[in-house]
This record gives sequence, C-alpha cells and structure tokens, in this order.
Amino acid sequence: MECVVQGIIETQHVEALEVLLQGLSGVPKERVRVHELCLKSGPSLGVVPSEVRLLCDLAQSTPSWTIRHVGGSMRGAGAEQISVLVRAIVESKASNNVLRYFYGIGYKLDHELLKIGFAFRFHRGAQITVTVTSVNKLPKLHATEEAVPITPAIQLVEITAPAAADNYNDVVSAVTAFCEYLAPLLHLSKPGNSTGIVPTAGTAAASLMSSGGGKTL
Repeated sequence: MECVVQGIIETQHVEALEVLLQGLSGVPKERVRVHELCLKSGPSLGVVPSEVRLLCDLAQSTPSWTIRHVGGSMRGAGAEQISVLVRAIVESKASNNVLRYFYGIGYKLDHELLKIGFAFRFHRGAQITVTVTSVNKLPKLHATEEAVPITPAIQLVEITAPAAADNYNDVVSAVTAFCEYLAPLLHLSKPGNSTGIVPTAGTAAASLMSSGGGKTL
C-alpha cells in the first residue's frame, strides 16, 4: 500500500518549490518524463470493470515499463480523520511488449498522458517522494513529442510513501509532518479533494528565491 497527498501550484512558482525541495534534500532532483497509458477491461473480461495503468519511463536512456494497479482506499472512521489517503497499490516491472499483451487479453486504451517534471526523494520517518509535473495530453496516438499541457499555468504536486498494514500510521504521520514544509507554497490533501491555490504563494515564492531555499533535513 501507499500513502498519498496531492496539490496544485502555479507554474510561475514551480522554480521556488524546486529551490525549497533542493534545500530540504541536499541532493539533485530526478528528471521525470513518463508516458502513462490507462487501460480498461473489455466485456470479454467480465462484468466487473478493471483498470490498469502502464507507465513508460522516457527519462532513461532505455525506456522501461511498469504495470501499476491502484486498488481501494482505506475506509472507516480512522480513514476519515486523517488528511492522507492510504490505498492499496501493486506495481511490477514489465517488458516493452506489455501493451501488446494487455490488448491481446481484452483491455482497451481509455486515455494516455505525458507527465514532465522532476522528483525529489527523502528519508524522514518514511521513504517520501515528491513529484512535480506538468500533465500533457497527446493529440495523436502515442505522439509523446507532440504533447500539449492540459493546464499550462498549473502543475501537479504529489507526495507518496510506501506503507504496510503494520506501519501505515507512522507513514501517515511522516507525510503529514513533511507537508508542513511545503505549506507556504501549496495546499496538499487527499487526491480528488483539491483545495486550490495558496493565496500567499507569490510572497512565499519571492522569499524563497531571494533566500535560496531551506535547511537540509
């Protein structure tokens, strides 16, 4: 399983966010360029719909594929009281003919995206990854070189951390604490519960750019 929160930030403030994350991590950012294909099961696979995402990492010299299935999220009174989404997730590396395989067993392409940006990784109570990306649509099938930003003025920020049944409370606490470092620039919440842009982000961004970042964790 994993713990996850998301938020949005104006593109004009992404550089300030990068400065902040660089200062907190003390390590170089990782380049992100991921071609994401969302596949949905056809009628031959049963009446219960199934969705699988295939991720092709184009940032590497040799593109690599990952199969990603996101399951249900934790429910109940405990889940309602925390600001982090805890959900089941399964990932597996795959060969470059994985798309042909899923087509062959009855899945169909629903949509595809190209996510371009950067990521930072932290070890602070949990293995936390912060990813900042521009989400792009493809005008033609698999035409990643022609991708166009869906919201040019806005970028997506996602914080994820792997968890297990016996430690997710600790991971939730670690992610919640980490979010406080980014609070001057953006609101972070459960996916689907976006609270919009931080009104004071411009002031915080200007301060970060003038000071050169934060303190290394």
